Amino acid sequence: MSKTLIGCGLAVLGLVVLIALMVSGVYNNLVGLEEGVDAAWGQVENVYQRRADLIPNLVATVKGAADFEQETLQNVIEARAKVGQTNIEGAPTQAQMQSFQANQDALSSALSRLLVVVERYPELKAVQAFRDLQVQLEGTENRIAVERNRYNEAARGFNTARRQFPAVLIAGFLGFGEKGYFESKPGADEPPLVEF
Repeated sequence: MSKTLIGCGLAVLGLVVLIALMVSGVYNNLVGLEEGVDAAWGQVENVYQRRADLIPNLVATVKGAADFEQETLQNVIEARAKVGQTNIEGAPTQAQMQSFQANQDALSSALSRLLVVVERYPELKAVQAFRDLQVQLEGTENRIAVERNRYNEAARGFNTARRQFPAVLIAGFLGFGEKGYFESKPGADEPPLVEF
């Protein structure tokens, strides 16, 4: 009877060890993927910060080169300030992502209006400092697109691993929530109307 009891005890112990190894493997995998998402988010914030840092130089150059429309400049300054107030720790949830993106879209819109108004000032377009800043801003916008794509790939990898068996059974219990994605603006699927 004692040999049977010892055998059952060893079987239970083996099962507990097997489950512990499985849980630790899933946990370690999710930690690694979550760190990848956080690192990708850090890069997204980095390129958005680069854009935010370029804006005061752009605004100062425009102010110094032309008798410029103050409302347009004020809109850019206010949009940049709102972006600076956004504070997200780690990779954002979908709700945080939407709020973050709304502020970034407002800044992009204000910058677009600024660049359209600049077209009316040929002497400003000829200022080398303005052209240099405009090129840097265009490059930064490209970097933003690349880093947002990389973030979405990292978030997809994490969310996929989180939803797969056996991780789906323990991810929520271990505190691993779903990561939000960058999404296109409403109406982005429609081609822009070009009028001459």
